[in-house]
Formats: sequence, C-alpha cells, structure tokens
Amino acid sequence: MAQKKYLIAKLTSCLREDKIQLWKPPYTNEKKEAGKEMKELVQKYSSKLNINENDTENMLEEIRCKAIERGTGNENFKVTGIARLDIYLPRRKSRKIPLETNLFITGKELRSQIAQEHALKENAIKIIINKKQLDLGKTLEDQGVTHNAKVMVLQLEQSDEETKRKVQEEELQCKKEKEINDKMQRTKKGLEILAEREEYLDPDSVPYLDIANQTGRSIEIPPQAKKALVLAMGYHEKGRALMKKKEYEIALPYLLDADKHFCECSTELLNTVDNYAVLQLDIVWCYFRLEQLDCLDDAEKKLSTAHRCFQRCYGENHERLIDIKGSYGREKVLFLRLYLLQGIGHYHSGREKEAAEYIQKASRLYEELSIDPDKVYRLSLLGFSEQEARLALRACHGNVEHAANLITNRREEKAQIRREERAKRRQRLEDINTLKSMGYSKRAAQVALHNTQGNLDQAFKFILDNPELLLEDDDDDPVATDQFQVSQESIDQLMYMGFSRESAEQALKVFKGNIHLASQTLAHYGGALPASLQLSPEGSSPSEESTSSKDSPTESAGSSSSPTDEDMETDAVNEILEDIPEHEEDYLDLTLEEEEQIIHEYLSYIQVPQH
Repeated sequence: MAQKKYLIAKLTSCLREDKIQLWKPPYTNEKKEAGKEMKELVQKYSSKLNINENDTENMLEEIRCKAIERGTGNENFKVTGIARLDIYLPRRKSRKIPLETNLFITGKELRSQIAQEHALKENAIKIIINKKQLDLGKTLEDQGVTHNAKVMVLQLEQSDEETKRKVQEEELQCKKEKEINDKMQRTKKGLEILAEREEYLDPDSVPYLDIANQTGRSIEIPPQAKKALVLAMGYHEKGRALMKKKEYEIALPYLLDADKHFCECSTELLNTVDNYAVLQLDIVWCYFRLEQLDCLDDAEKKLSTAHRCFQRCYGENHERLIDIKGSYGREKVLFLRLYLLQGIGHYHSGREKEAAEYIQKASRLYEELSIDPDKVYRLSLLGFSEQEARLALRACHGNVEHAANLITNRREEKAQIRREERAKRRQRLEDINTLKSMGYSKRAAQVALHNTQGNLDQAFKFILDNPELLLEDDDDDPVATDQFQVSQESIDQLMYMGFSRESAEQALKVFKGNIHLASQTLAHYGGALPASLQLSPEGSSPSEESTSSKDSPTESAGSSSSPTDEDMETDAVNEILEDIPEHEEDYLDLTLEEEEQIIHEYLSYIQVPQH
C-alpha cells in the first residue's frame, strides 16, 4: 500500500513537471475514455521510473479517472451546489469513497448517511473533518466543511474480531458505545473541575493540577492561561494513555481537543514547555497508525512545528537541556519518532531521496537508543523500576554505573522538592490557623495568603480590603444575619472603643457577635461598615446579597448538595488523575518496538545509497 502511494506520487510529480493534464485531450477523448497517447506516456514513465509497464498503465489510469471525477464534481458543485466529499473509511475497509451531498445538512445527518451506505453502526462512529470532531447539531457549512473535503471515519471498537455471533456483537457494541461516550463526558467534567480549582485549596484533601518545569518545580502561570494549559495537558494525557493501549481510534479525539486548548495559550508560554511539540507528534502518529495520513493535510506542517518547538525549548544544539538535565539522551526518542514520520511523509509524497535521509536518521537513532535488556535487569536488582532504568540508560549512553547514579540523584532531587513543598504547606497551615484565630474563616485565609504569596501581614490587610471575604464563615449556623441577637455588653464594648451605637450594633450583627472582627473592620473603614457589608433596609443579610460573589470557581464547576453528584465529580477527577503518570518523563519512555518494525518496513521500500 505504501509503495503504491509512493509510485503514484512519483508519477503525479512527473506529470506536473511535464505539464501534462490527463483529463484533457489528447489523453482523454470526448467520451471520457483514455486516448491513444496514453500508451506513449506509459512507456516513457515506465522506463524513467523503472516500473513495470502494466503497473504504470494502471496507476496512470487511476490518476486520470480521479482527475476527471474531481473536474466533473467541481463543475457540478458550481451549478447545483452539491459538494463531493472524500470519505476515508476505517482500516478494515481501507478505501476512499466519494459522497455527494449539499452542505446544509447537519453533522448527524451526514453520520447517518455514511453509516447506512457502508453498513456501520451509527452511534459507534466518530467523524473528523479539518482535524476537528464533527458537531452533530450544526450544518456542514457552519463548520467550515467545503467541496472536496476529506472526511475521516473512526470506528469506536476496542476489538477487531468480525466473526462474533450477531446478538453478542450487538450487546457488546452497545455496551462499548456507552462506556466510551460516558468516559469522554467524565473526562471533560473532571478536567473542567481540575482546571477551575484554585491553588489556595488544601492539596492534601482536594487534588488540583499543577504545572511544573523540566526540573519538577512549579511554574507561575496567570490563572486564565493556566486553565487552558491544564485542559490541554489533561486531554493530552488521556489521549496518551489510550495510545499506550494501541486504542488510536479513541485516542485521536482527545488529542484534537488538546490541540484546540493549546491554541488558546500564548506563544511565549508554549515556548517554555515541550508539551505542544510532543502533541503534534502524537497526532500525526495516530493518523499514521490508523492508516489515514491522507486525511491530515498539514501533517508536514505539524512535524515542522514540532521541530521548531523542540529547538526553542531545548536550544538549537540541546544546550538548554544539557544545562538543566546534564544530557539529552532521553529526549532523542522524540527526534527518532519525528525523523521517522518526516521520512514516511516524504516517501508518500514521492520524494525518495529525502525519505531515505530521514528514515536512515531514525534508524541510526534507533540503534543508539536500543536498550540491552540485561542492563535493565541489572538496574532492577538495585531496586530501580524498568522505566527509570530505560530513561537513565539512554541519558548515560548505556553506562550502567552512571545510570544508577543518575537515578539515585534524581530521586534525591525529587525528595528535596517534596520536602520543600511539605515545609511550605506546614508554614501555610500555620498562617491559616493564625488568621483563623483572629476570627477569619479558613477559606478567607486561604484566598488571602494565595493572593499575597504567603505574606501574613499583607494577607491580613488583603482580607480587610476585600469585604466579601469577611462574610466567609466556617460555621454552619443557619441563623440569618439580621435575626442575630446582639448582646448589650458587646455593643457597650465597641462604644467604649469610640464607635457609634448604630455602627457597633450593625457590625456585631454582620459578624454574629465576633467583637474582634467587628472592631477591626470598623477601625479599618473609619468607624462605619463598607457598603457591601451594610444591612439593607429590608433586613436581608449581606451574605445573602453577595452569594454570587461568594461562589468560588470550584463551586461553579459543578459542586452540588447532592451526594450522588459529588460522588460522580470525585469519580471523574480520580479517573483523570489515574491517567496522569507518576514519572514526569513518562512521555520519553518509548519501548521503540513499533518504531523498529516501521523503520525496517520503510527501509525495505527505499533504495539506500551505496557509499
């Protein structure tokens, strides 16, 4: 299949160079049949490209027929508005089928039409056009689908067996469809919750996602940018987890969602992390493993983007990586996959010389990065995991002793980072308790310390400067503010401090008798409560009026009083966390088994230059 694509690409290139248009006379007559001059072309190109004449004739006829088909479709579209779409069916039906339709039908109608015409189960397929999942509720035109668009059909099956009994197959398929759809919804929900969670929440009891650099230390990122990056990286990790299981059909939609969210991040941010480059590689790899590279028009662009991003992240000669990590052996697996995919792209485009260059570069890297199983075993006897062993051996060029030292040092570095984080958490907890002892709520203390980078004095002032935080209450007492009975003794104490009776009484009602809070707030605001804390004439409490301002992003992300909803949210978050690998360099731990097979396959297609 790959060889045929290569030969057709070579023939197409020759036709362009010679400015030959097969769909026009003398190569096509009035009846759309092949002209006599085609025989001369067959002999010419068969000799030039060293291809069997019969094969050359068949491929030229295929090119001619497709050109006529496309030309007829273009004319038809201009006259009738009926578009021609190229439908790329799943691997088990690896054929490109034309489909004619107007562009005003919905995505659901197109999916239904494809399913009916090709005996596919409608709810078991997803459709990708222009690297996006088709929206079932919108028209094709609204989604930017145009005449001659390429439509990729993914079949969401986790088994390739075709011979199961009909009833069992139906039952199993329905169950899988529901599982896949439910999982995608849970992933979306879990990521949205995690992306909205604030860092001031207690990480020991409420998990949230943090972004770290290549040394494992947290990166300070503006909230809005961090939300987009968390969503992008979360979808990417989910897609990568599925890729490890070879479930490329299910992985691809997650990767495309990740790409969409990465595009919301600033260029400056993307230049500091290599995640975006790795994602581009993963998307192209998925299309390739699905045997649908033809559907990815910008595969070459994505690979070039990945290469540029790696250079900006790692340095032109990997100098940044060497400064940070001491070597760049682990990252070479990314370049191996990059060169391999670039070589495959060149081969499918008929550029044999470039294909040979890149595939041989990938082959040389494979030989360099192949790991001796005995060395992995020797490191495992020292108590190291296989993953740690592979990564360290690649970083140390196969030297077992150096690899053992590297793993030990890295473990100590990570342990030191954890100790520093624990110390920060302990200090933070002490500061929270200090503010709580002054009468402020736990959440108010968390928010204030987060916004003042842990400065206790500034946090105290921050709470007073943000009156809505003064309304935060850890107490579940349902008594309304205006109904709270203030003691005369408390009023007298505040009046003795110099505050008016009216202000004293109102402050004590708002703070439900907390003299410390009432006096601090009145003193900070010159003897009177700020407008946002004052009771309304109708008697409703300020806490009721400011409910919307009190809602935290976490609460708006879907928290509910229903235990069932809370359990579902917890499950969704835990499912996301399960797919996030413990080792920060998990994405570099490729076994290279797939790559080895593909390198050998494509090396057999190309003529390696003799030296």
